[in-house]
Amino acid sequence: MSINMNKSILISVLLLSMPLAQATPDIEHWQTSRGIDVYFVQADELPMVDVQLVFDAGSARDGDKPGLANLTLNLLDDGAAGMSGDEISTVFESVGARYGASLDQDMAQLTLRSLTAPEPLATAVDMLRKVMSQPDFPERDVARERQRTLTGIQARWQSPGAVAADAFFKTLYGEHPYGHPKAGTVASVEALTRADLVGFYQRHFHSANAMVAIVGALPRSEAEQLAEDITADLPAGEPLPALPAVEPADAQQVTISFPSAQTHILLGTPLLQRDDPDYFPLYVGNHVLGGGGMVSRLFETIREDRGLSYSVYSYMMPLQQPGPFVAGLQTSTEQAEAALALLREQIKLFIANGPNEAELKSSIQNITGGFPLRIDSNSNIIGYLAMLGFYDLPLDYLDTFKARVEAVTAEQIVDAFQRRLSLDDFVTVLVGREDE
Repeated sequence: MSINMNKSILISVLLLSMPLAQATPDIEHWQTSRGIDVYFVQADELPMVDVQLVFDAGSARDGDKPGLANLTLNLLDDGAAGMSGDEISTVFESVGARYGASLDQDMAQLTLRSLTAPEPLATAVDMLRKVMSQPDFPERDVARERQRTLTGIQARWQSPGAVAADAFFKTLYGEHPYGHPKAGTVASVEALTRADLVGFYQRHFHSANAMVAIVGALPRSEAEQLAEDITADLPAGEPLPALPAVEPADAQQVTISFPSAQTHILLGTPLLQRDDPDYFPLYVGNHVLGGGGMVSRLFETIREDRGLSYSVYSYMMPLQQPGPFVAGLQTSTEQAEAALALLREQIKLFIANGPNEAELKSSIQNITGGFPLRIDSNSNIIGYLAMLGFYDLPLDYLDTFKARVEAVTAEQIVDAFQRRLSLDDFVTVLVGREDE
């Protein structure tokens, strides 16, 4: 073995043995002159800045036009201030900046990554401001993006996992806006017009419906000015009404025939809001049950012990209104009935008895041990800032996260699971080939 290779191994061992940094980022908060909340972390390691603008304009704001929020967001950078989409992209690329946009049920997010050098940053910020404040929604681009979206919807029909997810949310939430796919349906997207997009933009992309997150190598004074510059052209507006309440799901089982080698199974119920007082007992308990990957109980019992599933998991999706608790697996059609029965049995047992001492200790160590990796980059940190700001969580959320996880007891988990979850309320969806 060469000396260089020995040296590389030694360095690797030393790095692996070094304790991970435990410090959480120092989060600062203020409002712009127009009352827009700003969350900021100074990170001087690289001469870069990440900016995230968050609007309460997720797919839950589609109303009776599923896909409207998605299509509107995707068209913002296709034409703005008289510039074409190609011209906008060229401006960002010319200064090494990266623009992005993403959508979930609650939030529409615009992102910018730029060098902090004054000239490239000013150019990138000016372009972002135009995209956000002066979109043109050119008719030709609306037609093209509509067709691209329709193609994507049709492609989802070829995926049993996607079919199962769409059917699950529709069955779980019914007519509530959480129940429709973010991209919409073929019928709803075909019916969307440019006027619909302009109207959605005007109702949702304004100063009363926005927040800003910034992470990067800037002093606070420059971050304050950056937030002012980015939001300077946003129109004024009125706060939006709360989303409609989520009604309890009607327990039922839906089976969809699909020509696939595996059967996809999902079951669950509406459960959790982001600021829920039961969040930590439910979160830690779910990690034991099915959220901890290969160390979770569902993985051990259903995949490892019985070999009934290729993949098995559970997760929670906290939202403004109660988001779902979901348990799922993929298995061969011949084993689907047995796998579903065992999945139900394990969830029922966990609700009744909770974790044992070894499971709880292992999960807490797994969560807290991996926590530094969840805040080890600017992109990770800014995601947390967006979450804290949008859901109005306390500034010390990251500081207290590990302690609150470590404080969870088995008794608290049993109490929360028994109060909040019952298999009698679960919706179940199966998608796969019919067993011959």
